[in-house]
Amino acid sequence: QRTNQTHSSKTDAEARLMRKGRGKEAKLSFSGHALMENRHGLLLDMQITEANGTAERETAVAMIDRLRPQRRVTLGADRGYDTRAFVANCRERDVTPHVAQHQHHRRRSAIDRRTTCHSGYAASQRVRKRIEAIFGWMKTVGGLRRTRFLGIRRTQLAAHIVGAAYNLLRIAKLIRSTC
Repeated sequence: QRTNQTHSSKTDAEARLMRKGRGKEAKLSFSGHALMENRHGLLLDMQITEANGTAERETAVAMIDRLRPQRRVTLGADRGYDTRAFVANCRERDVTPHVAQHQHHRRRSAIDRRTTCHSGYAASQRVRKRIEAIFGWMKTVGGLRRTRFLGIRRTQLAAHIVGAAYNLLRIAKLIRSTC
């Protein structure tokens, strides 16, 4: 059994063991987090953090705090964000969490009917999948599948550059489609 206490990278001390799902092998890596604008699919924020079990939810709250929306907004996310603490953190910040519900019989979802009954919830669940296109582009075209940089700070800089390139290409495509 490999753990972060028993295994570490010989080249990058900041990398941590993480696995993508049940039955998958653990790999030394960082976590990448993105915040996307739903209407046009533009990247608003990109963050690289240490890989751990709570990094996704903690980073999402930090991104919301940095963004400081001036009006009530919605946040679409997968079921990994369906925890009482994350939903409460969103609601404290006037953010409506459109999180995919956990449909497991032993676990109760933190998202209730007052959120899921609206048509906007269904739309958010469809649109939230666009974030995967951003991650796919960043890994294949942007070269972030296997980063060449050591440490979180340098990998973060590379992610910002790749994210800016993605947005520039996306904006060019949006302009072309309106002409």
